Amino acid sequence: MTIDQLISAYRAAGQGHVFAFWEALNPEERAGLAAQAAEIDLAEVAQLNRDLVLRPAGTGGVNLEGLAPAPCERLPANGGDPAKWAAARAAGEAALRAGRVAAFTVAGGQGTRLGYDGPKGTFSVTPLRKKSLFQVFAEKILASGLRHEKPLHWFIMTSHANHEQTEQFFAANKFFGLDRDRVHFFRQGRMPAVDFAGKLLLETRSTLALSPDGHGGSLRALQRSGALDLMAREGIDTISYFQVDNPLVRCIDAEFIGFHLLAGAGMSSKMVPKAFPEEKVGHFCRQHGKVVVIEYSDMPAAMQKETNPDGSLRYGAGSIAIHVIDREFATRMAGGVGRVVPNPPGSEKDGALGTTRPTSESTPELPFHRADKKIQTVDATGAAVKPAAANGVKFEMFVFDALPFAANSIVIETARADDFSPVKNAEGVDSPQTCRDDQLRQFARWLKAAGAAVETDATGLPHCTVEVSPLFGYDAATFAESWRRLPVKPAVADGLYLE
Repeated sequence: MTIDQLISAYRAAGQGHVFAFWEALNPEERAGLAAQAAEIDLAEVAQLNRDLVLRPAGTGGVNLEGLAPAPCERLPANGGDPAKWAAARAAGEAALRAGRVAAFTVAGGQGTRLGYDGPKGTFSVTPLRKKSLFQVFAEKILASGLRHEKPLHWFIMTSHANHEQTEQFFAANKFFGLDRDRVHFFRQGRMPAVDFAGKLLLETRSTLALSPDGHGGSLRALQRSGALDLMAREGIDTISYFQVDNPLVRCIDAEFIGFHLLAGAGMSSKMVPKAFPEEKVGHFCRQHGKVVVIEYSDMPAAMQKETNPDGSLRYGAGSIAIHVIDREFATRMAGGVGRVVPNPPGSEKDGALGTTRPTSESTPELPFHRADKKIQTVDATGAAVKPAAANGVKFEMFVFDALPFAANSIVIETARADDFSPVKNAEGVDSPQTCRDDQLRQFARWLKAAGAAVETDATGLPHCTVEVSPLFGYDAATFAESWRRLPVKPAVADGLYLE
């Protein structure tokens, strides 16, 4: 498409103002704006405007009809069947030995909320060696490959804001011992922001207001980057999905993989029991025979407080953004990702505003969600505008919206202390300090279970600073094996590092 054709297309779509300052731009600015404009699907924007932005007041909302708690495979410690967990572990390990599994990290975020200037994955998190999030994951993936005698591929979704920095960080650190040919970077997709009248917003006179399309965009990013085709060529049919802010995550969990494979599931999930009714996590539910996630902001407070006869929360299965995804399911979902359609006969209303969840699995449609935000823009004269209140809409997708389209979906319980301590905020809850302490508690538990003398406080926090490399042990079982093999057991003292 020539630039004249591009401008004409925008004018025909009622978005001609995007080129309002065209004549005043230099050649480099024109090239940049043209490239951004060509990136946008104007028909998609028009549909999103109709269904999410320009909808009549009071319409839309989350449909809670027929909602019930989702079934879950409980940990043996909480009543689960030990034989089923053992079978799952065996199935998962067999898949890992066969090279059927790849790791996939969603890592498009910056460390802004942490007061850190750089990709979040480069932020230092471990208590003693100050390893970055990326290094922790790399060592867990490397350790799993060594254990199962099959190196894994690792796919990392970056963003336009941090792609080059992320690649440079890995190169500078020699890929943390991984084969660089098995580490694959690709950018997340972007979506334009619009004002409340549906008009595309300019961030500057020569740039559009673009933002990442949400973690749900990871599925079409896998497809557009060629990652899914590469997986198919490599015999990979199982994707271990996790987000970049959680160093406790078991990147490659044989039991989780096994449960997913034994069930023939399209997409499976881990849950932790909610700590309290108002905890800000999504809820795994079942609706019309399908697993769904209802966000905490969309579930009425009274429902969140409902309890079972034993006093436990009825809707107590909290989502922590850890999934296993079948490659063919991801491929099918990528083909339908992002389309917003009207409610056709025979469909069920979806939780996302103005979208539908078709009853037929043959027509997957991952919906966009609306988020009203303060968006930096320019006025009609090109002067910068920094709004004090929300002035526009961003569009994003959530990966868990794919769950209802899976022919089968498994939810398994995991221990929060062994799988979930994210780094999101500079201070307080989910901060570097809380994450550091949770890592120390985990290391202390492993040492105590192995028979080492470790002094801790009432919360399990050790009195000394210790750290365990994933190459020594990336979970309780692998740690115990490495500890047993030590000819001389080290004393637990401040500064102990096991690798």
